[in-house]
Parts: sequence; C-alpha cells; structure tokens
Amino acid sequence: MWKEFKEFAFKGNVLDLAVAVVIGAAFGKIVSSLVDNIIMPLLVAITGKVDVSKLEMTIGATPLKYGLFLQSIIDFIIIAFSIFLFVRLLMKFKRKEEPAKEEEPALDAKEELLKEIRDLLKEKQ
Repeated sequence: MWKEFKEFAFKGNVLDLAVAVVIGAAFGKIVSSLVDNIIMPLLVAITGKVDVSKLEMTIGATPLKYGLFLQSIIDFIIIAFSIFLFVRLLMKFKRKEEPAKEEEPALDAKEELLKEIRDLLKEKQ
C-alpha cells in the first residue's frame, strides 16, 4: 500500500496540481489586494459612495445585507477579469515560443530498403 501511495503522490500530475494550488492561493492574495486596495478605492472615488458592502435594507426586524452580495459580485467580476488578463498574457508568451521541430529518427539499412521497395511498388501501380 505504501508503494502505491508513493506512486500516486509523486506522479507528475499530483505535483503539478499541488504547485497550481499554491500558486493559485498566492495569486488570489494578489488579486484580493488589487480589489481591496486599488480598484475599490477608485470606484469609491468615482461613485462617491464609501462602501458598497454596508448597504442594507430592513424587512420587518430582519436586516437584508444586499451590499455584501453586491460586493461579492464586484469582487468576482474583477477577479475573473484579472485571471483572464493573466491567462491571456501567458498565452502571448507561449505563442512566441516556436515548437521545436522533431526530426525523423534515422532509418537503419533494412528500413531504408523496405521504404524504397514500397515506393517502387507504388510507382508500378
């Protein structure tokens, strides 16, 4: 069982996934900081409202905090757009890298003769 676990845990896919989770968490902190410290203050400066998340309405004795919901939607849109821009930037870098052309493996003498015979048979037909 230990051997099977080691094979599973140290496969490339599991390690890639672990790295992606760690990088995703770090990227999430960057995007949260972007939203909280740059974009939301700009929106507040433009709209003149102090904080969208504090908006609420009272129905009877129950407060309905719809501002928190609106703030979550705004955060989601900003985060999704940031990830879109990041992925787009990565794709631009990836496109610039030209894939290495794979050379055909060298044929040995038998394979070369068989290839010539095949070509001669095609010509006769």
